[in-house]
Amino acid sequence: MPVGTTLDRYIMQRQLAFAYATGELSQLLRDLALAAKIVHREVNRAGLIDLTGGMGLQNVQGESQQKLDVVADIRFRRALTNGGEVCALISEEEEDIIYTGNNQGKYVVAIDPLDGSSNIDVNVSIGTIFSIYRRVTPIGTAPTVEDFLQGGHEQVAAGYILYGSSTILVYTTGHSVDGFTYDNSLGEFILSHPDIKTPTDGAIYSCNDGNVDTYEPAIQTYLTMCRRKEYTARYIGSLVADFHRNLLKGGIYLYPPTSKNPDGKLRLLYECYPLAFLAERAGGKAITSSGSVLDVQPQYLHQRAPLYIGAPSMMNELTQLLRA
Repeated sequence: MPVGTTLDRYIMQRQLAFAYATGELSQLLRDLALAAKIVHREVNRAGLIDLTGGMGLQNVQGESQQKLDVVADIRFRRALTNGGEVCALISEEEEDIIYTGNNQGKYVVAIDPLDGSSNIDVNVSIGTIFSIYRRVTPIGTAPTVEDFLQGGHEQVAAGYILYGSSTILVYTTGHSVDGFTYDNSLGEFILSHPDIKTPTDGAIYSCNDGNVDTYEPAIQTYLTMCRRKEYTARYIGSLVADFHRNLLKGGIYLYPPTSKNPDGKLRLLYECYPLAFLAERAGGKAITSSGSVLDVQPQYLHQRAPLYIGAPSMMNELTQLLRA
């Protein structure tokens, strides 16, 4: 489909290409896009309506909650509940499963409503990350934790929304990876990045250099190699923004285990899995310290994992060092 196609039309035309499609997933994607438009509005006027700053509380992760964290969590929860296609979801902001009451819904969603929220006060790009699964429990019954612990290969769709100089929604249903830019004047997401393919190599590396002394030796060796090759260091501290840049320009993102976070810091279900799913469909690679991200078997909802993700040539070099 040509650049300039609206998200709604794109979803509809893609649905018509599959004889088995019945429309529920298409509606779910529209529900996510609706919530993204609302969060886009709130992000753009945050400084005017006192939505910057912290809540003075911590979420289930032990992280300080920002006001927009709570707003985004509510907006996505409402959109997915009212849409009727989701029977339950999990969120970075909530400890337990969120039941929508739609037990006829065929899907569950894992979501980080507002990634990088510590950057809100300084007007740096932030984002939303989501992962969609077809439930495994019988339709009509209450969903359970097993619906969320299926593993990364069972995702039926995944994506992210980047709120930056423009708001971009990028998603895949396992085929192409496509990006849509929000047009404020039309109130529509417009196809702007069709069939994204990440470069096979790159010269950007993204990590928190302040933690380098606590990284394992293989990671320190790799970072030294990057500096000797005069690669460019780019680290925003917002996972969606760093990933999006490297996806388009070619690069590698590293979040290794540290002494403070020996299991890694990023959440497996709603950060690592969806971005790994996207990266692989775009020709990239994603691993943890022990192998493919998508091969990791989840044990609990807010499980953490190391993440290395990016251009295949750079990833191959890192993998060799980790296996040495």
